[in-house]
Amino acid sequence: MSSLGPKQRIFTALADIAQAIGHPHRLDILEHLAQGERSVDEVAARVGLTIANTSRHLQILRRARLAEPRREGKRMLYSLIGETDVIGLLTALGRIGERNNAEIQLVMTSYFRSRDALEPVSRADLLARLETGGVLLLDVRPEDEFSQGHLPGALNIPLADLDRNIGTLPRDQPIIAYCRGPYCVLSVEAAAVLRAGGFDVRRLEDGYPEWRAAGHPVE
Repeated sequence: MSSLGPKQRIFTALADIAQAIGHPHRLDILEHLAQGERSVDEVAARVGLTIANTSRHLQILRRARLAEPRREGKRMLYSLIGETDVIGLLTALGRIGERNNAEIQLVMTSYFRSRDALEPVSRADLLARLETGGVLLLDVRPEDEFSQGHLPGALNIPLADLDRNIGTLPRDQPIIAYCRGPYCVLSVEAAAVLRAGGFDVRRLEDGYPEWRAAGHPVE
């Protein structure tokens, strides 16, 4: 039987969870799993790792009860456990980092704010705009992510396809672009391209997972 007191036992278990998310590749993997269920090879392709390395990271997340596998034939598919809480944990981590970490502050200034000086649209503001209509939601994630779930009425044009489809977008309607989350660069790049083309465009403050975790409607 453990000689640790109840508080120390809890803190030890929490430290194990903190250690599980304490790697940039695993944070990246969690962001991708937040878009929907993924096979090991799909996750590996998304994060740019070998399948073996990706499997090791997924096993660590599994032991921490942050992700769980499901077998489908010969494939092992992973999804988040307690998705809303995991997304909330990553959101809180980001807030603390933006407030306290000089490197994160530098990146936010030198990349995000330099590429898109306009203040992102909050979820509350977007909800109000959707109620009154007159705004186009543009999902710039890959098509397979869009098909697993997206904001109501959103149009999907992946960033890689934006240049050749830009002529299909209305110039007389505000556009709000979104992607995977607050640090996903897809919507930042899309907003820059569209604004250079004369479009009235803003980006959502975070992404599809945060929207869904907040209990807002999705399709």
